Amino acid sequence: MSLNVPVRGNAKLAQVLDRINGSLTLQAYWEASNITAITRMRINDHGPVHIKIMANIALKLLRLLAAANVTPNVVSDYELEPEDAEVVVILAACLHDVGHAIHRRDHEELSLVLAAPLIDVFLEDLYDERIRALLKAEILHAVLTHQRDIPPLTIEAGVVKVADALDMESGRARIPFTTGSPTIHSVSAMAIRKVRLSAGEKKPIRIAIEMTNSAGIYQLDNLLREKLKNSTLATYVEVTAEIAGDEERIVQHYSIE
Repeated sequence: MSLNVPVRGNAKLAQVLDRINGSLTLQAYWEASNITAITRMRINDHGPVHIKIMANIALKLLRLLAAANVTPNVVSDYELEPEDAEVVVILAACLHDVGHAIHRRDHEELSLVLAAPLIDVFLEDLYDERIRALLKAEILHAVLTHQRDIPPLTIEAGVVKVADALDMESGRARIPFTTGSPTIHSVSAMAIRKVRLSAGEKKPIRIAIEMTNSAGIYQLDNLLREKLKNSTLATYVEVTAEIAGDEERIVQHYSIE
């Protein structure tokens, strides 16, 4: 799978994307992550499709913040450029789940192990030694703090955390829904039809979620709310959700054996 995101003249991001798309190692980690998640555990996608969706969401979130004059931390703390924040976000998005190749449990920490040497490859010759070290630390911070209970300390890491939660449209939930007994997790995920991002009226970002069934509220309350409130983006985001059309029946029958 080729990762495509709108580069918008960011030359370093374009070079990083070329390296990501040319990395057989990263492609193998994504494949192995889905073997763990889908084949062995029967949970939802954590491989290339999830990465492609989530990376595009993350970049859009970062750019909506930039349009509202919210400064990324690599700019405010290290006097780097907004384009460098985009490199941090895209690399963290691409590497945040590679730990699944080892195991689902503690995959955030396991992702650090596999991601660190890849970051060196992806940033080689694009920056001087100091800046490469700073960006590597920022990327690994974002990878680690996508875990629900670990608070991120940067705008970039908050973007990655929230973007991960926003890959919630029903297609991603189809595997766990169809391979096991329905649960509130799988049913609520199937109820999310569409997630739309735009500039908000009162805040920099508006997340508008279209549901087919009110069960989707659980998905928003249990996953999105928790990640959003435990991120650096909470004050910048407004969330709306509504049921489009007649409420769809997701489960036809349920019984307890």
